[in-house]
Amino acid sequence: MTHPAADLPRRTLRLEVVIVLAVTFGISAVTSVLQLVDSVLRILSKQKIPLIPRRSYFDLVDLGLNLASIAELLAWGALGLYLLARSGIGPRDIGLARPRWRPDVLGGIGLALLIGIPGLGLYLLARIVGLSAAVVPTTLTDTWWRIPVLILAAFANGWAEEVIVVGYLMTRLRQLGVGSTRTLVFSSALRGAYHLYQGFGAGLGNFVMGVVFGIVWRRSGRLWPLILAHGLIDTVAFVGYALLAGHLGWLP
Repeated sequence: MTHPAADLPRRTLRLEVVIVLAVTFGISAVTSVLQLVDSVLRILSKQKIPLIPRRSYFDLVDLGLNLASIAELLAWGALGLYLLARSGIGPRDIGLARPRWRPDVLGGIGLALLIGIPGLGLYLLARIVGLSAAVVPTTLTDTWWRIPVLILAAFANGWAEEVIVVGYLMTRLRQLGVGSTRTLVFSSALRGAYHLYQGFGAGLGNFVMGVVFGIVWRRSGRLWPLILAHGLIDTVAFVGYALLAGHLGWLP
């Protein structure tokens, strides 16, 4: 299918991609690498990295700050969809047609199991060999809004990452004439890079996740399974930790 964006100057498309990444996960990758350097210099294995931190000592302020962070992630995904739509590529064209039970829900659950279980094993191995910080999924206090916010954050992560790093970025790179293999590698490397603040294991694991997700998206033409799988993986990590921390001695 030929889209109007294909008629835009390549310079315009390149500039758009650079700006979107500078606003979203590109700058996250840069800060993540710097955080990794900082952690390595302070002995990586001894560092504790909270994923959903407590942002204020005041309960309602903490709630507001976490909701603002979730809104930012939702806006990142919306930005990618808006820019694609402006060039004639609608949500349906990148796999966001009306969700369907078998390919999207069941596919998402299957992907979550395929990525989540080996991912946990890789994290534990990286901890043993000193290539990962101690990842603390959340440090939120036990308040009435904690579980709903953790679930919202999990799926906001899935929405932003899969829309921008897969749907938007891989579509734009294809329009710029980048080969399919290089597009997949670049998208996956970006995903791995902005997770490096957690350690080398997280970088590698998320690179592999990016490769699997990218291949699934290309073959199925559906983005919903990726978003659902990502949201489920993060929900299990965030909510599971919140409920089990203090009951399992091996949790940080």
